[in-house]
Amino acid sequence: MAPKPFTVAISDDDIVDLHQRLDRARWPDQLNTSDWAYGTDLATLQALVHYWRHDFDWRQQEAALNRYNQFTLAFDGLTTHFIHQRSPHANATPLLINHGWPGSIVEFLDVLPRLLEPEKYGGRVEDAFHVVAPSLPGYAFSEAAKSPGMHTRAIAERHSKLMALLGYDSYLCQGGDWGAMITRQLADLDPQHCKGVHFNMLLAGPPADGDPMAGVSEQERQRLQGDAAFAKEGMGYYKLQATRPQTLGYGLNDSPVGLCAWLTEKFYSWTDCDGDIRNAVSWDRLLTNISLYWFTQSITSSTRLY
Repeated sequence: MAPKPFTVAISDDDIVDLHQRLDRARWPDQLNTSDWAYGTDLATLQALVHYWRHDFDWRQQEAALNRYNQFTLAFDGLTTHFIHQRSPHANATPLLINHGWPGSIVEFLDVLPRLLEPEKYGGRVEDAFHVVAPSLPGYAFSEAAKSPGMHTRAIAERHSKLMALLGYDSYLCQGGDWGAMITRQLADLDPQHCKGVHFNMLLAGPPADGDPMAGVSEQERQRLQGDAAFAKEGMGYYKLQATRPQTLGYGLNDSPVGLCAWLTEKFYSWTDCDGDIRNAVSWDRLLTNISLYWFTQSITSSTRLY
């Protein structure tokens, strides 16, 4: 049950194969419009793919990932991959952080130094954390379940066991997107060890009794209208991934351009990028995340969580 040290090491052959596929891309036509109303904009994607092929340095990004201690641990029939980076401050608080879709542990590269040594970023030594950041089952280097049932509570159960196997009797937990749902489940099933939670996505339904709009401000009403518009126009991906992930997977697993288009649209829609993704996420960070899905062939298993 001892964790095995892990290093990200994509083969040269896999990088060559990616480049060859990008060189052979077949581009679709696009209506005479420059917006994203029909999906990922053609000119934007062509520029991003050109950067991926000619300027993006995977080895540099691989080294950035490998600056942190990574491990795999096999238990309950599956192998989990995770970052386990202890703060240099011995009394730091253990923290489990959970990513979502279309994310990965790449999400944490910028925040990890601040969690480990907050005093270097204007914080206090007593606010330091020992960080455990797993790849969700079926994401990146974590083994995918072979049968249905790997839902958020099942993942939470695995993560609580992971923390126990690492020797943490008490910890905090954080999550966004799927990670928020997993964190919510952890708080419910492991309260004796999970002592506090933090979310950067909250889901809440209307009250069971009374007027559901009582006390709702005008600003909140406008946000509800925005949610309704998103449910109408922005949830197609959700329906497809929740019903036919296997069919979708054949295309995304075979075409790096298709995968890039599918994931890039979400970063464009879900970040405050003001029309240019680079205002929120650098192309290097975006492509590191997309490349991780590509090289590990984990896009299909990742969508099955839906």
